[in-house]
Amino acid sequence: MAVSHRGAISFGMVHIPVGLYTATQDNDIHFNQLCKEDGSRVKYKKVCASCGKEVGAGDIVKGFEYEPGKFVTMTDDDFEKAKSEKDKTIHILHFTDLPNIRPIYFDKTYHAIPEQGGDKAFELLRRAMKDENKIAVAKTVMGTKEKLLALIPTDNGILIETLLFADEVKDAPKEASHPDVSDAELQMAKTLIGAMVKNFEPEQYKDEYREKLWEIINGKIQGKEVVAPQETVVSVIDLMEALKQSLSQAGVSQ
Repeated sequence: MAVSHRGAISFGMVHIPVGLYTATQDNDIHFNQLCKEDGSRVKYKKVCASCGKEVGAGDIVKGFEYEPGKFVTMTDDDFEKAKSEKDKTIHILHFTDLPNIRPIYFDKTYHAIPEQGGDKAFELLRRAMKDENKIAVAKTVMGTKEKLLALIPTDNGILIETLLFADEVKDAPKEASHPDVSDAELQMAKTLIGAMVKNFEPEQYKDEYREKLWEIINGKIQGKEVVAPQETVVSVIDLMEALKQSLSQAGVSQ
């Protein structure tokens, strides 16, 4: 697995060289766009707006439009010049409790792996955070962007989560209403929740929609006609009746 980013975790005066490796993967089924008439693939070209010529990747530079139609170009060296040594490190700002970070701020997950010479300091940081039940909030520059990070100790290593900045998180378009609920309704809902509590075991879950898509794709390859199964939808209007039926399905006697 290729390393996504190299840096050093800065913990006080301690520097721990690490590599960051992506912790998730894309398992989606990907489709190509085809011409409806003859089934040929649709291709996209990058074309110069002035001369109309097709432009290759090597001929493209980044530009910032400071006035309409006027640009300054930026090279890789320009982006590197903006980085200080502090930017290149994963600089721990402070420690906190994991529940203090709302889930909406989490973006992407990486495995932090110590590089040569960093094993002992890495293990010291992992053990100390795990024993104190704390995570670290840090900053670094990855590529051309500064990233806010959360370093989360696990039983075997440290996960690094990139976090969104506050100005990147949108408020809800409107607040949900809070109508009154009866004590009986609330108690039944709590009973139903209690009946459905179990440990989260990720290996027990699978993408059923993706499996059905594969069935349809393979069926079409083999020339079969795929018929969607008929599903029975039960509509229960009364909230108490819906709770009672849910408890019955969960095997809870009332």
